[in-house]
Amino acid sequence: MKSEITRRCTQQLPDGYREDDEAVFAEPWQAQAFALAVGLIEAGRIHWQEWAETLGDEIAHATEHGIAADGSAYYELWLRALERLVASKGLLATGELSELENAWREAYRDTPHGQPVSL
Repeated sequence: MKSEITRRCTQQLPDGYREDDEAVFAEPWQAQAFALAVGLIEAGRIHWQEWAETLGDEIAHATEHGIAADGSAYYELWLRALERLVASKGLLATGELSELENAWREAYRDTPHGQPVSL
């Protein structure tokens, strides 16, 4: 049974990101970003209203960050919203988010083409 938060997040997705009331992802990281947002909301670490406002702000200012306004980078905006909220709520220690980002970049560079990237 789908939780209320998962249902609300799925309904929030624009056309093309839902099929039969289920989220559709082009890449595994998009599903992970979706799951992380839902998980943090369900755990009470992020409130639904602040998630919606932060994601809405990212969408409204996408072009200012060089992100196409056509929706093709929708989950990049999810990721930006998650990073903002995680940082503002202190869910990670100072610098930990950038350390993780650098670790993932290295893992991506060092992973042979066609293989899954992992830390």
